[in-house]
Amino acid sequence: MSGTFDELGRKKAKLERASKRILERHQSQDNLSKEQVNQDLKQKEKLDKSADKITQFLATHQEKTGSKGKPVKSNITDPDSAKMTTSKGTIQGYNGIAINDDKHQIILQAQVWGSVGEQQTLQPAVAQLKQQLAQVSQNPQLTKQHTKFTADSGFNSEENLEFMAQSGFDTYIADNQFRKRNPLFKASETYETEQEKRRLKRRNGKPRLFTSDDFYYNETTQTCRCPAGNEMWRSGINVKSHHQQYTRFCGYLKDCKVCPLQQQCMRKPPIKTGRQVQFKNNDSRKKRSYMDKMKVKIDSPKDNNLL
Repeated sequence: MSGTFDELGRKKAKLERASKRILERHQSQDNLSKEQVNQDLKQKEKLDKSADKITQFLATHQEKTGSKGKPVKSNITDPDSAKMTTSKGTIQGYNGIAINDDKHQIILQAQVWGSVGEQQTLQPAVAQLKQQLAQVSQNPQLTKQHTKFTADSGFNSEENLEFMAQSGFDTYIADNQFRKRNPLFKASETYETEQEKRRLKRRNGKPRLFTSDDFYYNETTQTCRCPAGNEMWRSGINVKSHHQQYTRFCGYLKDCKVCPLQQQCMRKPPIKTGRQVQFKNNDSRKKRSYMDKMKVKIDSPKDNNLL
């Protein structure tokens, strides 16, 4: 029997009402056969037993919540498990998570978690991994710095990426849209969404051109990367335009000429200069999230430790 605490409370009340109706029927009818009486008593005993089981469970357990703080269903027989949707339907079970050393094929940490989503398991799993490394490594801090930690896109979230950025590991967790940005998958129908197909049809097959919001500008270091991950050079400071001062960057011509994203970036093939982009000085651009930073790191052809 599963449900949130509120659902279980309603189920308990329903069971108690059904048990009460059996007792009321017996009190109002004296001509029931012995066989009917025994059958009803067995049914009443079963209902009372289920209701008592819910009562005991609600009194001895705390309600579980999901990643968004909302109550999730609990199973009174196996309260540590969770209802999970799989390719074979909804099951009552666990998420099995393992962290292994890819080079030596050694499992460093393994645990099962009774949670609905695997995103919630990353932080406790990494915390346990740190404990393991502290026990087996003479210099755990140095070990973390030289370790590349990878996980599939199911673990990608702002909270998890912020946690990993502070963990000391060189982390790579792609988002579930990274294939759409990867030139290697550009010609693949598998990763082309129906929505994007409709947009291309409306624009006669022309993709949306990148704007300054698609470029990765670091105001502190005064550096910029294009959507393809290539470095750009600063071509101007305090450039005046429309009574506003800008910092301007330009892509290297050698990069822009062979860039697989050229059609999305420039209206015409580059001849003399690469793509130019400018940003307002002292502009209150929104702070880049950890998910944005991870996109830059995943999309970049080089390891630049951008997180």
